[in-house]
Parts: sequence; structure tokens; C-alpha cells
Amino acid sequence: MSIYVNVRDRGQISLPASTRKRFHLDEPGAQVEIIEREGEIVLRPMLPIPADQAWFWTKEWQEGEQTADVEAVAGLGTVYNSGEEFLDSLK
Repeated sequence: MSIYVNVRDRGQISLPASTRKRFHLDEPGAQVEIIEREGEIVLRPMLPIPADQAWFWTKEWQEGEQTADVEAVAGLGTVYNSGEEFLDSLK
């Protein structure tokens, strides 16, 4: 797929909204890596947090992580020595 955009006087280009959305470049902190190779300019989307890991950094998930850390320090919860032992506890 080819899309043509104009290069402005100061070297600026605007990526189409559909492209920004598809590559999560509409998210805060998103950047584009510029790679020059063999007569080409390649733009690679770079996110401070990879899109497939964004769930971990939501406010709700981080609050749960903090709660879990406090409970672990307090010795609350149960420690299982294997996945099998954990699954047996669910029966």
C-alpha cells in the first residue's frame, strides 16, 4: 500500500489518521524511528509502551499490582510450589 504525503518547508510530514490509529501513533508519547537504507526512508512506529502490553500499565492494573505487593510483604496469600499444586487448590 502506498500513501503520498506532502513534505512541508521545514521537513514536516503528516501521517494520515488511519495510519496513526493502526500503528497506535495517536497514543501519548508515540514516536517514529527514521531508518535510512539503500535509497529509502523507513518510518518505524516506536511506542514508550508496546501496544500489546498497554493493559499492564492501566491505572486499574497498577493499583492491583500495588495491592499485591503490600499483601506479599505482609505475608498474606498462599504460596504454591507448582502449577499443579495451585490447580489442585481450585478443586
